[in-house]
Amino acid sequence: MVAYEQWELETAVAKFQQAIKLDSTNPEQHLNLVRAFARSDNYAEAMNALGAYLQVETDEKIADHYERLFSTAMDAVEKSLIDVMRRLDFDLPLIGKGMHMWFEYQLTFGRRPFRTTKPQLWAAALTYAVAKVNFLKLNLSQISEAYAVGEQSVKEKYRQLINTLDLMPADYRYFTGKENPLDKLVEAAEMLETIERQFKEE
Repeated sequence: MVAYEQWELETAVAKFQQAIKLDSTNPEQHLNLVRAFARSDNYAEAMNALGAYLQVETDEKIADHYERLFSTAMDAVEKSLIDVMRRLDFDLPLIGKGMHMWFEYQLTFGRRPFRTTKPQLWAAALTYAVAKVNFLKLNLSQISEAYAVGEQSVKEKYRQLINTLDLMPADYRYFTGKENPLDKLVEAAEMLETIERQFKEE
């Protein structure tokens, strides 16, 4: 889990696979592997791991929630998301990122009880998250009004998305622009590391 939280995803995948070999009946270990594959943007392997998880999950309610992810039918959150994002003039790639974010959130959520009693609230939070990640000039009040939900409630769901998915500005998973500002930060960090190493060399 430390490797997963620090985005050392290859290590996390290997460790989770090792844990499953030691105890293949533990559903939590299978879900950890699903999370790591999803965060790695490897959805084929995430779905394979999810299938293995469903074979060992003993809680029918939790299993039913994850089985729905295999369905091709859209849920209420996705329907609301598409309808309102279109009305707010989001382009198709951004709408796709909203759907992607919702899918990954559900995969990553874990075995806790999962309820979506107000689908439009989750859809609003996802829309807000996509807008923030992509630096769009669309504020919380506009999004809340479009979905007819309270701003404070949207903020709470948005925080859950940030914490569960470890979201950041220009997050590679959900950013659609041609030039990602994170690339420059990575380049700068690598350059600084090289300079420091050369400086310390005798």
